[in-house]
Amino acid sequence: MKVVLYGIAALLLSVTACAQHTEKAPAGETTAESGQAPVPTQKVNSLNKAGQPAKIKKSNAEWKAILTPEQYYVMREKGTERAFSGKYDHNVDHGIYKCAACGLELFSSETKFDSGTGWPSFYKPLNNKNVKEKRDMSDGMIRTEVLCNRCDGHLGHVFDDGPKPTGLRYCLNSVSLAFEKK
Repeated sequence: MKVVLYGIAALLLSVTACAQHTEKAPAGETTAESGQAPVPTQKVNSLNKAGQPAKIKKSNAEWKAILTPEQYYVMREKGTERAFSGKYDHNVDHGIYKCAACGLELFSSETKFDSGTGWPSFYKPLNNKNVKEKRDMSDGMIRTEVLCNRCDGHLGHVFDDGPKPTGLRYCLNSVSLAFEKK
């Protein structure tokens, strides 16, 4: 009985942790019809001397011109889309998930799983150099934020309650991603 109760408590905590910062874009703003800005066509494989993706730096005004209001809110202001509202939560097509802001390849459909949290979840990145992790102490919690390593766009958070082989759950926002079907 205790095991079942602990399991339920763990599931509720993971959904709650993912849901922190859950807000809609400011009232009165609308997104593009598709809900996604076009993914820039930049060199996806350009690397710096350290073998990391070459950084992209833009002003807030430049990002606002590129991203939809919802994408800007999530990716630049570290917001979160509502649970179960994203278009990739239940996507089962095979392909690559890229950064919606800069086009960097981030995750493969091969590592996607249904976490039941309402956000697309993956157990590992396509390439560890393409994502970076940062300690996040907002909302009175200690979490690990996941960012695109090229443009520093907020993608979501990573938790240690995922499936084997990594035991990780990268809980991401659909609006931070662009999907390329294979």
